[in-house]
Amino acid sequence: MTTRTLRLTAAAASAVLLLSACGDNDGGDTAGSGSEFDLVQDGTLTVCSDIPYPPLEFEDPDSPSGYGGFDMDLMQAIADNLELEMAVRDVGFDALQSGTIFASGQCDIGASAMTILDERKKNLDFSDPYYDSLQSLLAPVDSGIQSLDDLSGKTLGVQQGTTGQRYAEENLPDDAKEPQRFPSDGELWPALQAGNIDAILQDYPPNYVHAQDDPNFEIVETYETDEQYGFAFPKGENQALQDAVNEQLQALRDDGTYDELYAEYFPEAAS
Repeated sequence: MTTRTLRLTAAAASAVLLLSACGDNDGGDTAGSGSEFDLVQDGTLTVCSDIPYPPLEFEDPDSPSGYGGFDMDLMQAIADNLELEMAVRDVGFDALQSGTIFASGQCDIGASAMTILDERKKNLDFSDPYYDSLQSLLAPVDSGIQSLDDLSGKTLGVQQGTTGQRYAEENLPDDAKEPQRFPSDGELWPALQAGNIDAILQDYPPNYVHAQDDPNFEIVETYETDEQYGFAFPKGENQALQDAVNEQLQALRDDGTYDELYAEYFPEAAS
């Protein structure tokens, strides 16, 4: 993926927004050192994410933070517009979605393809939705697996603590084995390639990337679950940062940066 080109585009758009803000700002808006946001580290937006989860987050040594992907590039554009540095911490998804990472004071925001759920809202606050997702079933080509009904007696892999795990547990046939849970896609995908599991059920984006990267695997079924991703915040603790992120998300939509990033990372959906 040409993330470097997109990053330069986003940076240029960020510069335009900053110049505009400087012209219209009376001195009390979000741009500045970030002191109004009570950040973990002054001047730096600390982003926690479970990596890898392509195409939303993955290691990219050429990026300013060392990470790229749809989530990471959106976060970088938001940080740039707020005149903040961005630092990324790779953490476990279960600890992130439960809120324990925030309770320990490790990050300001979570950007990890996290579905907005009422149960998660008990421990987290969320930004406005920024991505609509599906669940999907990835299996080897010619495996005979075309749906969940074909998993009787087989082993399905899921990521622990995710909506994919929940969907599998609610919809697998009664005679299927209990889903095998993995901490992240970084363990799920190699397990399928090695034949240690028979299929993966998880969000559509990473499964799409795997099927594109390895023609021995294919998405055999998708599931409409009305899921939307949101960026996560510690519950009730940083409304100023949440408001600023929402404002910047809207600005990135308005100036076209969001659409450019979306087309880069999800070309099949944007076409």
